[in-house]
Amino acid sequence: MNLNNNYDAILVVSFGGPESKEDVIPFLETVLRGRNVPRERLLTVAEHYYHFEGKSPINQQTRELIAALDAELQKHGPKLPIYWGNRNWHPLLPETLRKMQQDGIRRALAFVTSAYSSYSGCRQYREDIARAQSEVGLSQSDLSQSGSGAPEVEKLRQFFNHPEYIEATVERVRDALQAVPADARENVQIVYLAHSIPVSMANTSDYVKQLEEVRRLVSETLGQENDVLVYQSRSGAPGQPWLGPDILEYLRLVKAENLASAVVLAPISFVSDHMEVLYDLDIEARQLCDSLALPMTRAKTVGVHPKFISMIRELILERVNPGTKRRAVGTLGPRADVCAEDCCPAPVRPAVIRG
Repeated sequence: MNLNNNYDAILVVSFGGPESKEDVIPFLETVLRGRNVPRERLLTVAEHYYHFEGKSPINQQTRELIAALDAELQKHGPKLPIYWGNRNWHPLLPETLRKMQQDGIRRALAFVTSAYSSYSGCRQYREDIARAQSEVGLSQSDLSQSGSGAPEVEKLRQFFNHPEYIEATVERVRDALQAVPADARENVQIVYLAHSIPVSMANTSDYVKQLEEVRRLVSETLGQENDVLVYQSRSGAPGQPWLGPDILEYLRLVKAENLASAVVLAPISFVSDHMEVLYDLDIEARQLCDSLALPMTRAKTVGVHPKFISMIRELILERVNPGTKRRAVGTLGPRADVCAEDCCPAPVRPAVIRG
């Protein structure tokens, strides 16, 4: 393999989440810093975490992803060390970049655990990386080759329509379809789910277009026509328009209008089963479905699916070896490595809580 060895590390960047009850409020305050979110909303979300003893599964799932990716790179190359930094909880990006600096890392590729384009799913991660670099010191690109600044970090492209991401998603949804009770399979509906964002943020990105493309690609592969895209986990002020319909409202509509004999919930905007998936779907949505006598199964997220891990390696190879083919399926083509300056601008008060 003819590799261009300009990169000397991989940086996995995730949202981060609390790992104890004591972490919950400080974590949420970090997420919401500088944003106009009512305290009542923060305390409501905190209760979701307390339901699980204050521990979000996102950090452990990121550890598992890193272990799987490391095994993939050790087996197939390139054999680059992997570092981990979060936006909102330990290990925080500044801590990680300082460690990388101490280890002599000069130029890294960042894999962000977000498949789609939007301010909160792409540009904000790049802004947080840049902010962490400024805390550590000037980046390597601003210094001479002998400088000791923060590592230069280049983000890998969005991957919503990479064939291996779609294949992994198809397999997860197929497994959930097969788990629907035999007596409820007459008219199953796949309910694709995405994290809601402010309409103002959606209007300045391709978020909805990309989600609809994934919905189409997955359903066509499965031969399913009864499907819909809805949203979950809204966290903004009541008067601010966010993407809808909301999952709970939609499930009531399914029952009221007899739109399906059963539903498969497929959280396609999430790459791991973290708090919004566990609470909003496995608890709230399931309790509602039980009360409506509406059979429900929930598809797993891609997690550490072998095809997803293989995809990450391929994204790395695209940058390490520029001759590698940039693969994408569907009609939208591969996303650019570097977004245009006017892509996904920051809304006035973004307020998306995850973890």
